[in-house]
Amino acid sequence: MKLLLIIVVALGAAGGGWWYWIQSHTDTVKYQTGDVTQGDVVQVVTATGQLNPVLNVTIGSQISGNILKLFADYNDIVKANEVIALLDPAPYTAAVHQAQANVAFAQAALELAKLTADRKQELVKEHAAAQADLDTAVANLHQADATLQIQRANLETAQINLDHCSITSPIDGIVISRSVDVGETVAAAMNAPVLFTIANNLTKMQIDANVAEGDVGQLAVGQAVNFNVDAYPYRTFHGVVAQVRNSPVTVENVVTYDTVISVNNDDQKLKPGMTANISVIIQQRLNVLRVPNAALRFRLPDSPAGSTPAVPTPIVAAATPRPKRDTHTVYVLYSGDTKPTPVQVRLGISDGINTEVLQGLHNGDAVVDSIISNTPITTGGGGFGMRRPF
Repeated sequence: MKLLLIIVVALGAAGGGWWYWIQSHTDTVKYQTGDVTQGDVVQVVTATGQLNPVLNVTIGSQISGNILKLFADYNDIVKANEVIALLDPAPYTAAVHQAQANVAFAQAALELAKLTADRKQELVKEHAAAQADLDTAVANLHQADATLQIQRANLETAQINLDHCSITSPIDGIVISRSVDVGETVAAAMNAPVLFTIANNLTKMQIDANVAEGDVGQLAVGQAVNFNVDAYPYRTFHGVVAQVRNSPVTVENVVTYDTVISVNNDDQKLKPGMTANISVIIQQRLNVLRVPNAALRFRLPDSPAGSTPAVPTPIVAAATPRPKRDTHTVYVLYSGDTKPTPVQVRLGISDGINTEVLQGLHNGDAVVDSIISNTPITTGGGGFGMRRPF
């Protein structure tokens, strides 16, 4: 009797273990779905750029010298022809005085040469001097006249250099930067040193954005632009495409094109040099039917009955969405069904997350975007794992 009880218990345990093993190795396939919704789809081209004033002027010095005075500083408002710096004029004033003296000397030499030429001419008429002497006197007169012109030109040059001691602003604007201090020596031997940078008007700015060659064909003058800067992460600024330049910019074999975007900066929150993350609006559809892009990448695996479904290799979307007008297959899990139904749909534009549906789906449809399995996972230490997606 005891032996029979032991045999029954052993058979029961073996049967229970076999049933548990069968259940634990039977896949229960479930589908993760997303809803077809009604909303807006905006196709954009993204890029980065730098904010700059529309007109940015760097002011230098044509002459060398020491900075004697500064009349403008950072953020100062200046007017056109206003003196903003003064170089020490002492050496240039002395040069003007020397040039004036040289002009006076040349003037006196010219007067003497003219008197000499007139006297020689009278003597030649009276046959008291040779013609050669008259020719020499006339040549000396012309030479003295040329010398006077040279000295007058030297005086003009000296006066111009003296005038350049006063550095003036060429435009009305605001001082963006100042590169010199009082007492500093400015050396203009080879290149004109930069003293100030002045922007004409910070209420009107522009973004110089680098747009990839694959996206530049979608841009056009007049397109709306949304952008943000790190200084104001929760604020969206707006602009308009003003120019798409044809000159390519190649950096490490990457070709981009400079796109100029006009920006209103009435509150002057935006500052020169800020990095802008822009989105150029190419197309937009308001209150249309849209499907999640994950559902467009899903493919139903063709697996034998009872085998574990394999996860299809996802199709990586392009960095910048492209308009889609082709027919596409999506899988819809209708209410009460255990298997999804393939449906042919026509698609419109995409924003990278959702795609416009032109035909084939209805608001609220559940579209499959992935497969979920309840298959237990056996680890090295034994036991069963939790629910895992394929």
